[in-house]
Amino acid sequence: MFEVGFTEIILIVGLALLVLGPEKLPGLAEKVGRWTGRARSMARQLRTQLEHEVTMEEMARSRSAQPATPPPPPPAPETARAAADPGPELDLDAMVSGGQHSAPAAESGADAAAADAAVAADVPQPKPAP
Repeated sequence: MFEVGFTEIILIVGLALLVLGPEKLPGLAEKVGRWTGRARSMARQLRTQLEHEVTMEEMARSRSAQPATPPPPPPAPETARAAADPGPELDLDAMVSGGQHSAPAAESGADAAAADAAVAADVPQPKPAP
């Protein structure tokens, strides 16, 4: 392609010295240096941007190629509640309204599951039949 060797550079500098003179040659060299630096900077930015775009495209392709997996289910309310309160359940409504302490509520398995679901949803729960 287009190659500039040492002898060509010496020839160009010599011609520029004859045409422009010693006063203007340093200013011209400074301008050429700035232009060269700007061109290199623009080329570097372009290359970086293109690499970034290619990387983003590859990531998008890999995401679309992967099957969508559902997120893991949240922990069950019974598990979370059991970890927070391992003891027997107390009838807190009776304690607050009556001012008395009541014994732990004896609930069946279905009533306990309904109560746990109601507590998790912050819904008032019915009281079990005695």
